Amino acid sequence: MRRLQSPRRTYDWGSREEIPDFLGQPVDGERVAEVWLGTHALAPSLVDGPDGPRSLLEVSGELPFMLKILAADRPLSLQVHPDAELARAGFDAEEASGTPLDAPHRVFKDPHPKPEMVLALTTFDTLVGFRPTAEILRVLGALPTSLTQKLAERLRAEPGFAGIVALVEQLVTDPPTPQEVGDVVAACADGVQRRTDVKRAYLTALEVNEHHAGDVGVVISLLLNRLTLQPGEAAYLATGIIHAHLKGMCLEVMVSSDNVLRAGLTSKHLDPQGLVRCVSGGMSRLARVEPEQFGESTDVFSPGLREFALSMTQVSPAEPAGTPLPDQGRRIIVCTGGEVELVNEHDERLPLRRGSAVYADAADGTIRAHGTGEVGQAYTPTAEDRATPLTDLV
Repeated sequence: MRRLQSPRRTYDWGSREEIPDFLGQPVDGERVAEVWLGTHALAPSLVDGPDGPRSLLEVSGELPFMLKILAADRPLSLQVHPDAELARAGFDAEEASGTPLDAPHRVFKDPHPKPEMVLALTTFDTLVGFRPTAEILRVLGALPTSLTQKLAERLRAEPGFAGIVALVEQLVTDPPTPQEVGDVVAACADGVQRRTDVKRAYLTALEVNEHHAGDVGVVISLLLNRLTLQPGEAAYLATGIIHAHLKGMCLEVMVSSDNVLRAGLTSKHLDPQGLVRCVSGGMSRLARVEPEQFGESTDVFSPGLREFALSMTQVSPAEPAGTPLPDQGRRIIVCTGGEVELVNEHDERLPLRRGSAVYADAADGTIRAHGTGEVGQAYTPTAEDRATPLTDLV
């Protein structure tokens, strides 16, 4: 077992307090958005060693998964992640063009797809996937603006997934003026006042507009499902699913990738046509991940992929011999609450407090946790783990 030092990422949507508090670090005014735990080339973790810190990559080899601690104080960008084919083609094209890996306008940072799963540490709000056609028509039809009525008319003429994607393409390639967006916002405010909000659609648009006034993403938010996860609940975001996290803190586990195509709600580089090309799937492939039980105290969240799963273990003195963690391969373990001590098969011990993280591999064998707290573990699942079903939300 090796203790990890992992880089913080500061973006304008991050929280000034959540991650520093989680890590037990002083609040310095920076908006800390993410902590990356893994081997991705842009921000690899370091491991403690007798001769000082070393890159985790040197110790573990390239990991197929990455674990993040994410804290959003305002909406993230409206985005889609590419599938394997689009990721490889995009990466090869940008490599051939000589675009530096850290260039602000670079889109494909690696050749990998980026499916991901979020597990809420606090109440976590996100927009994921399209609403059904009928619901979108109810949302738009009750807003008496020229823009929303034109969008509704077009969707009636071409209903279903293809028609909704066509609306998004129209909006991101020929964005409405700030005045047109403002008119929609005013109509949403009136709808909330009159209690005619459709499944929080208007309230969401108002919340997004507070941080991104006049942005096309405010209008697109009306087309998307809003999901609220309570602490301990998880959801899977497949590639090709349009989404925008709104607020809250979570663990996020994904294929080790940083490929993101954006079309709004951000100061970062936009690639609207690329986003439209990446959108795929049915009306909504949003899915809650129902956990499977491991032992007495562990929930295993597995979306059925070969690259990653996430376990959450409650540790207490009720198991005097220690609480066993699943898996015996390469894994990243983070303490998400309380204080625990990890013990491997060689009786090596490592104390952790909230925010501490370690890397372990096959040489450690089964790890048991002692104390009182909670630990999350990202790892490569077995075929049995990958059989966990998903619950579709439409």
